[in-house]
Amino acid sequence: METSPKKLNRKFTYKDYITWPEGERWELIDGAAYDMSPAPGRRHQSVLLSLARIISDITDKGRCETYVAPFDVRFSDMEDEEITTVVQPDISVFCNTGLLDDRGAHGAPDLVVEILSPSTSYKDQTVKLALYERYKVKEYWIVNGDVPNVMVYRLGDKGKFEKPDYYRIDEDVYSKVLRDAKIPVSAFLKKRAD
Repeated sequence: METSPKKLNRKFTYKDYITWPEGERWELIDGAAYDMSPAPGRRHQSVLLSLARIISDITDKGRCETYVAPFDVRFSDMEDEEITTVVQPDISVFCNTGLLDDRGAHGAPDLVVEILSPSTSYKDQTVKLALYERYKVKEYWIVNGDVPNVMVYRLGDKGKFEKPDYYRIDEDVYSKVLRDAKIPVSAFLKKRAD
């Protein structure tokens, strides 16, 4: 099941977003509201926990900070009330801690990880890919537990994502943002035993 906008005939803002019931999870992308229900499955959560531990172990030794969903990332230079894009990446890494506040973050992370699930796969690979490129996220990882592999987009010199690098289960993901770390894909993804 694919997530879809809440209402197609209206643009929402962060002012609307913060009034919605606490038990519901939503994202806003250019004013369109996307329902984040149902909650991710067990395998998604297992990958998230394993990878977040690895990444936070790296960032804890440097100047960057790691956050996991639900954690609001607001994209805009406008005042909060006018913001039309608020997302909750699975993992966000911020090296500019000045972007962090009590509500989450107000600006682009240096690194974003999205773990594909049936309800978000299309949005993560299209809508969010374009969003993260537009706001100059330095690295965007798309983790696919079904294949299993990791696709990493890196921001190039011209401010656009370059052709992605693919990492298989027997390889190490390279990250410039994470202090040139090499992380074994097998440390957070497992081969499927179908």
